[in-house]
Amino acid sequence: MTNSSQKKTARYLALESLEKVLTSGAYSNLQLNQVIEKNNLADNDRRLLTNLVYGVIQHRLTLEYWLEPFTKGKKIDDWVKALLMMAIYQYHYLDKVPDWAVTDESIKLAKQRGHEGIRKFVTAILHRILREGLTDFNQIASETTRASIEYSVPEWLITELINQYGTEKMIEIVQSLNQPANQSLRINTRLTDKEEVSRQLYEADLDFRDSQVAENALVLEHGVIANTEAFKNGEITIQDESSMLAVENMHLQPSFRVLDACAAPGGKTVQIAAELDADAGGKVTALDIHQHKIKLIESNAKRLAVNDVVKAIDLDARKVDEKFTDESFDAILIDAPCSGFGLIRRKPEIRYEKRLSDSYNLQKIQLEILAAVAPKIKKNGIITYSTCTILRQENDDVVNQFLANHPEFTLERTQTNLNLKDDRQSDTLTILPSDYGSDGFFVSSLRRTM
Repeated sequence: MTNSSQKKTARYLALESLEKVLTSGAYSNLQLNQVIEKNNLADNDRRLLTNLVYGVIQHRLTLEYWLEPFTKGKKIDDWVKALLMMAIYQYHYLDKVPDWAVTDESIKLAKQRGHEGIRKFVTAILHRILREGLTDFNQIASETTRASIEYSVPEWLITELINQYGTEKMIEIVQSLNQPANQSLRINTRLTDKEEVSRQLYEADLDFRDSQVAENALVLEHGVIANTEAFKNGEITIQDESSMLAVENMHLQPSFRVLDACAAPGGKTVQIAAELDADAGGKVTALDIHQHKIKLIESNAKRLAVNDVVKAIDLDARKVDEKFTDESFDAILIDAPCSGFGLIRRKPEIRYEKRLSDSYNLQKIQLEILAAVAPKIKKNGIITYSTCTILRQENDDVVNQFLANHPEFTLERTQTNLNLKDDRQSDTLTILPSDYGSDGFFVSSLRRTM
């Protein structure tokens, strides 16, 4: 048992967090946020904590493969396994931390969390690992299994990515998934502009660059966005570059009446709202099935000073007939519930939780939402259908099935302000995590012609 007076180091907190994520199903990003808020950590400790938690989860299959020969036939507690995997992660992936320091800190944790027998066991395993080295991936005969272990991605997903994108592109994608996620921000054009925000960030000694992906975005190289005055004042908000593209593609007018059909937590709702003018009649209606998320949308809108054009409603998008008449909206966004494989950098455990069947089950829901919402768009209006996944089943296949069942709609070319992938052959737009280092995302445009 841990003495409550003992200081919880970054490594101790990382071990606690990993135990909850790996064995109790906690979400890594939420778990980390809770730990960081609860503990007053120095910047370097916060970075180490985040690195260890995300790193071990990202490389879990690889680390288990390397650990298995040293623990074969031994029954060990979940937290001990997590501790050993964390040590191997540091040995292999953290060049700046010497092996002796990793070993010493890991043994201290074993003693702090367990009894003398566990300390001796961990000590022996770590010394064997350093002495004998880690098993080479080339010993795995199957190419699919080898890729799965090397990049820590389930075999079914490796196979699916090869089928859809080819082997070379699959490797690019899975390699990129284990890179750190960018910290990007969207400029709230209702309150400010890029020049003014850039000046504020520069004065705050933050390193940043223009986004290659979205027009009103900046990417932070160093620092914390949430600590800035611009964030506190609602002049900027945290949002991935790729996720901004769906709203860019809507080409909104200030007077538009817009439906955001699957809105929570409201990042795209407030992005839409920044383009609208209440005096001109502009309004965005945001739907979500959870009441507590409605409050989140409203809070987000208030912080960004766009609540005058936002109305959030607790409603399943498949039941829009209960609230709205046909042809109620000039533009509709369906950022559909999806498998989320474009977000693996931010939520690395997603890769282990999902199955191919989940993607097909979600496809049914996506088609139901599209079918329910379709009559609510005005003639010549556009439904923007988007997801944060990169699997064809939930993207182009959904669009094609919808069009086959709704001849009153046609597919138009997705256009972004920075003309991304302008030479592509498809009218839909798929951003892979390997393209720009942003999240994976899909955007399509469905115009009602009849």
